[in-house]
Amino acid sequence: MAIVGESGSGKSTLISLVERFYDPQAGEVLIDGINIKSLKLKWIRGKISLVSQEPLLFMTSIKDNITYGKEDATLEEIKRAAELANAANFIEKLPNVLKMVGQSGAQLSGGQKQRIAIARAILRSPKVLLLDEATSALDVESERVVQEALNRIMVGITTLIVAHRLSTVRNADCIAVVHQGKVVEQGAHDQLIKDPDGAYCQLIQLQQVHTEGMHEVPYSSGSRLKSRSLSLEQSMRDSPRNRRQHSVKPLGLSGSDDLHGSADTSRQEHKEFGDSEAPKKAPIGRLFNLNKPEAPILLLAVIAAFVHGLLFPLFSIMMSGGIRTFYYPAHKLRKDSTFWALLCLLLAIISLIAIQLEFFLFGMAGGKLVERVRAFSFQSIMHQEVAWFDDPSNSSGALGARLFIDALNIRRLVGDNLAILVQCTITLISGFAIAFASDWKLTLIVICVIPFLGLQNYIQVKFLNSFSEVLQVMYEDASQVVAEAVGSIRTVASFCAEKRVITMYSKKCQATMKQGIRSGMVGGLGFSFSNLMLYLTYALCFYVGALFVHDGKSTFKDVFRVYFALVFTAFGISQTSAMASDSTKAQESTTSILAVIDRRSKIDPTSDEGIKLEKVDGNIDFNHVSFKYPSRPDVQVFSDFTLGIPSGKTTALVGESGSGKSTVIALLQRFYDPDSGTISLDGTELKNLTLSWLRDQMGLVSQEPVLFNDTIRANIAYGKRGEATEEEIITVAKAANAHEFISSLPQGYNTNVGERGTQLSGGQKQRVAIARAILKDPRVLLLDEATSALDAESERIVQDALDKVMVSRTTIVVAHRLSTIKGADTIAVIKDGSVAEKGKHESLMGIKGGVYASLVELHSKASAS
Repeated sequence: MAIVGESGSGKSTLISLVERFYDPQAGEVLIDGINIKSLKLKWIRGKISLVSQEPLLFMTSIKDNITYGKEDATLEEIKRAAELANAANFIEKLPNVLKMVGQSGAQLSGGQKQRIAIARAILRSPKVLLLDEATSALDVESERVVQEALNRIMVGITTLIVAHRLSTVRNADCIAVVHQGKVVEQGAHDQLIKDPDGAYCQLIQLQQVHTEGMHEVPYSSGSRLKSRSLSLEQSMRDSPRNRRQHSVKPLGLSGSDDLHGSADTSRQEHKEFGDSEAPKKAPIGRLFNLNKPEAPILLLAVIAAFVHGLLFPLFSIMMSGGIRTFYYPAHKLRKDSTFWALLCLLLAIISLIAIQLEFFLFGMAGGKLVERVRAFSFQSIMHQEVAWFDDPSNSSGALGARLFIDALNIRRLVGDNLAILVQCTITLISGFAIAFASDWKLTLIVICVIPFLGLQNYIQVKFLNSFSEVLQVMYEDASQVVAEAVGSIRTVASFCAEKRVITMYSKKCQATMKQGIRSGMVGGLGFSFSNLMLYLTYALCFYVGALFVHDGKSTFKDVFRVYFALVFTAFGISQTSAMASDSTKAQESTTSILAVIDRRSKIDPTSDEGIKLEKVDGNIDFNHVSFKYPSRPDVQVFSDFTLGIPSGKTTALVGESGSGKSTVIALLQRFYDPDSGTISLDGTELKNLTLSWLRDQMGLVSQEPVLFNDTIRANIAYGKRGEATEEEIITVAKAANAHEFISSLPQGYNTNVGERGTQLSGGQKQRVAIARAILKDPRVLLLDEATSALDAESERIVQDALDKVMVSRTTIVVAHRLSTIKGADTIAVIKDGSVAEKGKHESLMGIKGGVYASLVELHSKASAS
């Protein structure tokens, strides 16, 4: 059964209802005559395989990603599924240096990701197969092979196909045309095509115009030949970084069962990116510098902590003096006890005010520091080059954990720990001062055991510090599991992988638990030894003090004053020891967060360095460019890549999936810099231009539109640096064929699109993204499969709008579907990291046995099928 219709008509919603991602408000969804609600959810999903238009991979090995289809699959079964999905060839070419596919599969091109997703579905051997634009990210040859594989496995399986390109569903047993949430036509292709005025016939005519235009076959429609027609709907809602890397990536089929790899692997990969290691000691002075605006508040807090630190030593004087009064005569006892009682009351009032003020002021200063540190950290993260985010240690989960946990830990250094440090320092100084003033001989004898206590604290802090480093990596790994599971909940649900993901998270938590046990054991030993030394100190004090009193060298009052001074001083030491673990975490967090803040981006978009051209013509030249992705230094993407793109002309880049087409766009926007060679704009090397100005001259519409969790109006307004007027937003929305569907929404332009635009269909998201690019009014237009997510009619109108925008602009079009670029001024065929052929459509077709001619021939076969 094939479901066809315009974008936003509800095709993918049918898939969601069959998978029970949602339940209908009315009516029923039946499988074998049984209401799906009455079936066990996990069981029924186990009978269904889904290949969606948004292929989502987990941050693990290729092997583990495929085994989500069948957890206990053998290696032979995995290889067979990969072969059926036409994935085995590119997997075998990948070196085993790195086993991870990256966050959301960012290490793979769109076509490679889709083939892994198809292999995952095939491995399950489902009874029901759901194909939601399953071959949308593949080039013509890969699409043909994968479609043949799908045709083979579809035999005897109930299959539901959602498609925009109707040539892929002509052989379906039944085709249903959906329009505005209703089935308007249903039947076989031969039956539906008989009604020339029918909805299906109109859709087929629109697409025939585009495909036949490639072969110079006239057709009665006047639609433009540049409309998209060969690939299926493409609308990726996953990570905004997925399209940063498109070349063949070094990822092995074999891999660990660990979802995110070990901490050692993560660290090793981090070093491979060339970043300098973070300093071993946290520069506490930097924190105080960051807290400089709160200096008056900190000064008052230190004064309050100073008073707090004096309370215990002063109390030792009162305790010794109060006990002494009980040996006085009755008439003197009453007077002295009243004095000491009033003095205790005074200390109680002072402590109430001082301690409250101390923690309030330190808390206020610490809160301001947390706010400032998070702001600076996020600002630094936003300035980093794209390659920095390719490092697994800089995944969204890890960075989110740093911003949340590390910033809170840092507060302890300026807040709680600083308060305790000041308090304990004053307590120690004043306590020993009182003890020495009372009986210096006894105090010196007792002090002899203090070094043992200090040695114990030093060793304990060292152990806890090493534990804290490992725990931080584990917390970040666990956070990444949660981020992926929640962000990919549809994929997790469709493959019944909830238990597997929970198990992965539990393993991460168990690792932190084991480290916590070790930390607790070390802390327990330290605290117990600390108490042992304290009680031995008290015993020594009593024993030596008794000898001194016996020999007349000291008095009862002095011995007890020394004892109480040391007792309350010991409280200060024990408090410092108790905070050792938190202090260690804070030190580690400070080192981590300052490393992020201090890191200078190799390609900083906020830098004002460089020049700005007075006039931009748009001549672009790639001269002998060689390039490898920093995260995959063993894979050569470009070698001696040379390409000239003339001003005001349209240049199309074609080639198989993973050949490096989108890498051209990434290099142009300076997401990366080439290893050798130069890229220039109007004769000026890109590195010499101000980066923010350079990117202002370019408008990008990518294959995977990324929308922010904001209103449609705000998302379109991102295209312009300054304030965009309502008139401008509506104008560009109309040009992108988005105004009509936006106006039909209850809240219109104020509609929130949801996280990654999930409240909109794929085509709707793409139209908003196109409107955003048009608003920028760029000199250079970059179209990376810009209309791949649109139905035929929307595609035609949007392509017309793009054609108008492309006039007098330098335009680079990346395409799998050759029908979209037939009219381009220049077509460059990329193969093996270099330009294999270049010229107009007609001249390239004249090359016998040429690469382009072969691609067109494959295109013809795919269309005829």
